[in-house]
Amino acid sequence: MSLGVYIARRLLQMIPVLLGVVFLVFSLLHLVPGDPAMIMAGEQASPVQLERMRERLGLNDPLHIQYLRYLGNALQGDLGSSVRNNRAVTQEIFTSRYWTTLQLATMSIMLAVFIGVTAGVVSAVWRHSLLDTGIMLVALFGLSMPSFWLGIMLIFWFSVQLFWLPAAGWGTLQQAVLPVITLGTAGAAVIARMTRSSMLEVIGQDYIRTARAKGVREAIVINKHALRNALIPVVTVVGLQFGFFLGGSVLTETVFAINGLGRLMVGAIAARDFPVVQGAVLVASVSFMVVNLVVDVTYRFLNKRIELS
Repeated sequence: MSLGVYIARRLLQMIPVLLGVVFLVFSLLHLVPGDPAMIMAGEQASPVQLERMRERLGLNDPLHIQYLRYLGNALQGDLGSSVRNNRAVTQEIFTSRYWTTLQLATMSIMLAVFIGVTAGVVSAVWRHSLLDTGIMLVALFGLSMPSFWLGIMLIFWFSVQLFWLPAAGWGTLQQAVLPVITLGTAGAAVIARMTRSSMLEVIGQDYIRTARAKGVREAIVINKHALRNALIPVVTVVGLQFGFFLGGSVLTETVFAINGLGRLMVGAIAARDFPVVQGAVLVASVSFMVVNLVVDVTYRFLNKRIELS
């Protein structure tokens, strides 16, 4: 199967998943206890104001009509309007918020991959050594630390005590250092542990012993023969971590006052701005599906023997 046909098939398979995501996102508004119109208009709203809000939200129509209308509007890129400022939800998300989160997630995953793969390979090559034990202990510590605690500690040391880096904001390289380290640390720990495990499994294979018996240099054996095959399960973890960074950067963005998608959702939840919450969740879900597609295609480039089917 050609790559183009495979991508086309995967895109078609994403349609029912996307419909399910839209249904779940649509259900958020109707699963909230109480009257959604009263929640959005406020408890002090008059009956006339409540009726206007219900009419604006289309809550007077049957549920299936509301869902079909929301689905049709979503497919056209219309995710409704914000209750707080009456701006289009797509404008709220894509003006800057989504791209800020995308930049943060991309830089964080690059840092996590570099540190995680390097540490995992070193740990596997010198397995059961003091270096291996130290790397795995650091990885366990990085995996166990809450991101908000790590962010606060980094701000305390590098911003408050040493005055080396800014404590908040986004836009410059200096402002990106602490948030990227905070978000990428746990990802690096997961990737390091997976890389070590995968490398140990590959290093024990017969073709690695054969390459060594032929006198192939150890660096070539590790980098060309072992690492390339060991990266396949690692790529899966990287894809999952990148999807998590896109949708789960709420705490990091809140700690560092970054106006990204996660902080937008937190503000919208606090203000009961459910159209924005629905739109942000939908965009994050679609992004996760796209990342999974990219991961599946990447398998073929790592190993030509993998069939796209």
